[in-house]
Amino acid sequence: MKVGARSTTGWRATISVAMSNYIEAGSIIAIATSLAFWQDAFGISNFAVGLLAALSANAFGAAIGAALGGPLCDRFGRKAIYTYDLLVYMAGVLMAAFALNFTMLLAAFIITGIAVGAGVPASWTYIAEQAPMTERAKHVGTAQLAWSIGPLIGFALAAALAPLGLLGSRLIFLHLFVVAAVVWWIRQGLQESQIWKDEGRDETREMSSSVGARGLRGLFSRKVNITALLFLGGIYLFWNTVAGQAGIFMPRVYDTAGLHSPVQQNLLQVLVWGCTVAATYFGFMRYADRMSQRLLYVIGAALGIAGWIILVAFTSSGIPTMLAFAVLWGISSGIGAQAFYSLWASELFATPYRASAQGVMFFVVRTATGLLSYFFPTLLAATGLPVVGSLLVGLLTVALIIGAVFAPKTQGKTLQEIEVERYGTPISPEAVAPSAAEASAATGSVSEASAATENVSGMPTPARTVV
Repeated sequence: MKVGARSTTGWRATISVAMSNYIEAGSIIAIATSLAFWQDAFGISNFAVGLLAALSANAFGAAIGAALGGPLCDRFGRKAIYTYDLLVYMAGVLMAAFALNFTMLLAAFIITGIAVGAGVPASWTYIAEQAPMTERAKHVGTAQLAWSIGPLIGFALAAALAPLGLLGSRLIFLHLFVVAAVVWWIRQGLQESQIWKDEGRDETREMSSSVGARGLRGLFSRKVNITALLFLGGIYLFWNTVAGQAGIFMPRVYDTAGLHSPVQQNLLQVLVWGCTVAATYFGFMRYADRMSQRLLYVIGAALGIAGWIILVAFTSSGIPTMLAFAVLWGISSGIGAQAFYSLWASELFATPYRASAQGVMFFVVRTATGLLSYFFPTLLAATGLPVVGSLLVGLLTVALIIGAVFAPKTQGKTLQEIEVERYGTPISPEAVAPSAAEASAATGSVSEASAATENVSGMPTPARTVV
């Protein structure tokens, strides 16, 4: 079928792009629920298990993909990533499904991770750029919702297919292949981001704009960008270091806490992610556009800290403790750091390097997660849950403090308005007054377009946001 023969727009486009997050989370859970089976089948050590986790979609693999995909997304367009990344992803999960040895499995995890890393920052960027300003959090929350449904289905499949052992895990990877193929087909009708297209129409804007060059060079050329990178990287780094280990090693944590049945472990994770789905839909998507985002963020972060404290302090209580943890951590994940990170990361950077910024942060965060993943299984086995759990509580506390202090005030504003507030001049042509833009289009004059740009650039600089 010819690409472009159909059009994928509106909520259908949002959902198809958000599926990058389903695929990412689904990959992590497929790995998490299969590691023990792979370890038994291939006779590999705990360190080798950590290596598989570290180089996968959960960490280094995704980090590499994000470092490549973010700048490419800004240079060649958001849609360019969607044309190819899922093809690479399908190759990776298919290789994992039929892996015959450790080397083949490791290669499969790396390939899958790179594809995931390239797609996720692009998805957050695209959704935010296409969303209405009064429903931006709701649309971006769709990515969070897809990210939550991935583990929900993944752990449910793992529990149902547990009697099949490694064969069941292979079938889970095959299900990801089928989902990716369907999503890839739907995405072929996507329209390019209008903001990105308009930003690139005037070739002279990049040279004349005070924002700087496109991509990484422009990103690191302004202090306001560095500040935003530190803020967003801070909340996502400290939160995801915990979430990354929980996502892929939570069955081992439950085992250390005294719950040894793989089926019960997976069912407990179904409860976690069921709460995350509910909190994302009924919490973040419904209220993040309407109530104080700072308050909602703090509530989510506090619930996550409370959940881990309960798990660490009352491990001997058994199932009731784990149920309390599952509910609190699940709700926290639905309205907490990742949802707000994906929203704020799309709002605080200008169009020429919006995806590059997310790629850089994703790279740093997943690299840190990968470093800990090398040692997490061994650390958990050697020191037990109290020591590891206390470390994770400390990291979550830092994420709470950073978000509570530096949360930006971007609610209800267009991306162009936010650009003007932060940079003192509009970067995207949408920020130009309609009459000037229309006059330029009517005459086709480059000089008139430049004059219109200069008029807007001369406006007074409004007060800046917190970040």
